[in-house]
Amino acid sequence: MPEREFIGPEAILAKKQRYLIPCAYHFYKDPPQIVRGQGIYLYDSTGKRYMDLYCGVSVHALGHCHPEMTEAICRQVRTLQHTTTIYLTEPIVNLAERLAGVLPGKLCRTFFCCSGSEANEGAALLATLYTGRNEFLAFQNGLHGRTKLGMSLTGLAFWRTDPHPVGGITHVPPPYCRCCPFGRTYGSCRFECVGAVESAILTATSGKPAAMFVEPIQGNGGVMVPPPEYYPKLREVLDKYKMLLIADEVQTGFGRTGRMFAMEHWNVVPDIVTGGKALGGGTPVGFFSTTDQIAASYTRAGASTFGGNPVTAQAGLKFLEILQRESLVARSAATGERLKNRLKELAGMYDIISDVRGLGLMVGVEIIGREPLSAADCTDRILENMKDAGYLLGKTGPGRNVVTWMPPLMIGEEELIEAVEAFEKVLRTIR
Repeated sequence: MPEREFIGPEAILAKKQRYLIPCAYHFYKDPPQIVRGQGIYLYDSTGKRYMDLYCGVSVHALGHCHPEMTEAICRQVRTLQHTTTIYLTEPIVNLAERLAGVLPGKLCRTFFCCSGSEANEGAALLATLYTGRNEFLAFQNGLHGRTKLGMSLTGLAFWRTDPHPVGGITHVPPPYCRCCPFGRTYGSCRFECVGAVESAILTATSGKPAAMFVEPIQGNGGVMVPPPEYYPKLREVLDKYKMLLIADEVQTGFGRTGRMFAMEHWNVVPDIVTGGKALGGGTPVGFFSTTDQIAASYTRAGASTFGGNPVTAQAGLKFLEILQRESLVARSAATGERLKNRLKELAGMYDIISDVRGLGLMVGVEIIGREPLSAADCTDRILENMKDAGYLLGKTGPGRNVVTWMPPLMIGEEELIEAVEAFEKVLRTIR
């Protein structure tokens, strides 16, 4: 069979500029055309190989085209692709049952949809139905989706493109000890960041918000990890005002941070968890899960045309099977700690790095500028040079200056060492 001919990056860019809505942006000044994936690697139209250290923004936890995942998806596609939830099929209920076995606390009931954005919309609706309230709190620098409400909940300027956001949403400072907005230092503060939440409830809302949305670790906000006391103290405040805690685990769920769900790091059980990304193994997926008591408030007819479809449900079942069988959650914790420590060594050697932070295989490297380049320009140059060397990384943060590592959970230490060595070589070139 002759090798397929590809139209190439220039032709794709021309069609993109002609036919896609302009908001669809891409990385790199000189972007490749990605045509194939296998394991931790992607390949472009010229045959060049790239180690994928961003895995579709935390989607491909098992790497690309995992043979067992591919077989499970293809077997279901050949059998039954789609019916919607108005007909009975087995995969959706089996996946809900399997999820109930890994969700924290008493969370046991799930609604499936097709994206994290849709999951957060559903969680907001559920919180409103249960509490009878319609106001929300969320973090500054948080990201909760591209929908109308999702953008309004988002507190990150880069993604908050709606010029007329939904009202009734109050943003509070995130717990970021390194650059505390209250000028405090960890260990000698009074957790003014928690006090700011209570102050916002009392002064910027009716005093009765429905819930607070949090990313346990802010992803696009720059991989922000809170101090260990923050979420237990926040839970106390929310309970005081009878508010729900909604944990957006779309990026952080399923082992990414070294726990099945990131909130487990602080032994805090949310009232609602939203998720997606990794669960679908590359197929579109989203979900929100809650307790029996809260779920009982959502009784009027509701559906998602493609949510919980047989193909994605079978992908989710196979994903959870492999995740647990291969002990990838524990592996993420151990491998991620070694990655973070190695990157911290580089921070001690290169003053262009101002901070290294994260949990598990979700690590951010904050970059500072070097005249005449801004921090964002330096970050772009690092990503471009890493791409040219055959390594794909992400960038996050309010200033788009945090190089983000989120490789597949099954990546080997040898591959990570190779990638860090390539990263160091690139750092030397940023003059």
